[in-house]
Amino acid sequence: MEPRITVITLGVSDLEKSLTFYRDGLGWPTEGIVGTEFEGGAVAFFSLSNGLQLALYPKHQIAEDANVDETALSPAKFTIGHNVASKEEVDDVMQTAEEAGAKITDSPRDREWGGYSGHFQDPDDHLWEVVWNPQFEIEE
Repeated sequence: MEPRITVITLGVSDLEKSLTFYRDGLGWPTEGIVGTEFEGGAVAFFSLSNGLQLALYPKHQIAEDANVDETALSPAKFTIGHNVASKEEVDDVMQTAEEAGAKITDSPRDREWGGYSGHFQDPDDHLWEVVWNPQFEIEE
C-alpha cells in the first residue's frame, strides 16, 4: 500500500452548521452540500492544497457505512495540523477560527521545539493545531 491520503472525512453532528463554520467562518471554498439525491449521500467537500480534500459527513452515516457503533471520541485522539508561514499567520488564523465560533483550547505560544502554535476545536470538537514550524517551508 502506498502512503497516499486523498480525503480526510470528519464526522459531524450537524452538516449545515459545520458547512457554515468552514465555508462562511473560515472562508474555505466549497460547492456546498452535494449528494442529497442519494439516501445517506449528503456531504460537503473542500479542496485543500496538494489535491487533498476535506469532507464533512454526518457521523451517524459514517457509523452506518462502516458498520461500527457511534461512540464518544476524545478530542485528544488526533489533531489536524494547519501549517502556516509565520507566527503572525498563526495569530490571524486563530482569530478567524474564534470569530467563526471555534473554541480556543490553547492560545498561540512559543513551543519548546522552536515553533509557535495554538489549538482550536470546530463545532464537533475536532481538534486543529495551527502551527508555524521554522523547519517547514510552506509552498504557496
